[in-house]
Amino acid sequence: MTETRLTAPPTGGLRTFLDFPFAGDLDALQADIAILGIPFGMPYSPDAMANDQSRAPDALRQALIDTVYTKTHFDWDLGGPLLDGQDIRVVDCGNVTADMSDHAEHYRRAEAVVRKILTAGATPIVLGGDHGIPIPVMRALEATGETGITLVHVDAHLDWRDEVNGEKNGYSSPIRRASEMPWFDKIVQIGIRGIGSARTGEVEDARTYGADIVTAYELHEIGMAAVLDRIPDGGPYYLTIDADGVDPTIMPAVMAQTPGGLTWLQMRQLIHGLVGKGRVLGMDLVEIAPSRDVGGITMVHAERLICNFIGAAVRAGYYRR
Repeated sequence: MTETRLTAPPTGGLRTFLDFPFAGDLDALQADIAILGIPFGMPYSPDAMANDQSRAPDALRQALIDTVYTKTHFDWDLGGPLLDGQDIRVVDCGNVTADMSDHAEHYRRAEAVVRKILTAGATPIVLGGDHGIPIPVMRALEATGETGITLVHVDAHLDWRDEVNGEKNGYSSPIRRASEMPWFDKIVQIGIRGIGSARTGEVEDARTYGADIVTAYELHEIGMAAVLDRIPDGGPYYLTIDADGVDPTIMPAVMAQTPGGLTWLQMRQLIHGLVGKGRVLGMDLVEIAPSRDVGGITMVHAERLICNFIGAAVRAGYYRR
């Protein structure tokens, strides 16, 4: 019997993230950091089976320029070159494959892939896809054996819906699904604002769970340092970033542009601050709709977010051997 292939190389000239090596043999994975595309969420309607966001993992890979400079030149965001002159193994595992006859199979494969990445001792950096795709990633965190994980969530929306059209694993539900996973504990939600999927009942459910909901307006008033103080020290953490949590003036390529989001300086402070507090087990960046970008600025900020995470993790000693 032919074994099902869990991932496939990026499309569009087979370019990987920052031209890091492609790693397709997940059972022999040797990496410190693994980039992974999970293109497809669970649709709420037939016309949403494929959408603009499913193009984002490869669109981001193809949009990157000056990859040699990015990896080797002095990066003022980090205080030196990306990998700090250390022997850090960064790979791109490509995109999780899909089954046209079974949409849920994409999630099963995604969870299996992330479990292999974590078992290999690597940090997954996941590119979505809509905000449903963190669900299998967060399920896979069970493989770490960690408990008491703090979930840090950047978004304009609360994402506590139990179901939409009978689907419980779509983009409106990742935080509720996380709240049901026993390895998660505290949930901190940053940047909530405007009108989204949450009804009064979902807000009450989040508050009953104990989620620390930091609206964008509270954040702008008290500052990111004060928010970081509300996140438990020592880790472990998982970071999920919905691009619409960031202000649309710098990340316009989203389906739900909402004024008042996080600034670049706040995002950088969050990433560096969180990585410095304790171990971040992984992160995802989701909900980018490439066709809605303006002058490529969403992709520029997406690349900077990921590079700041990589550089901060390296400097925090995550991969010291």
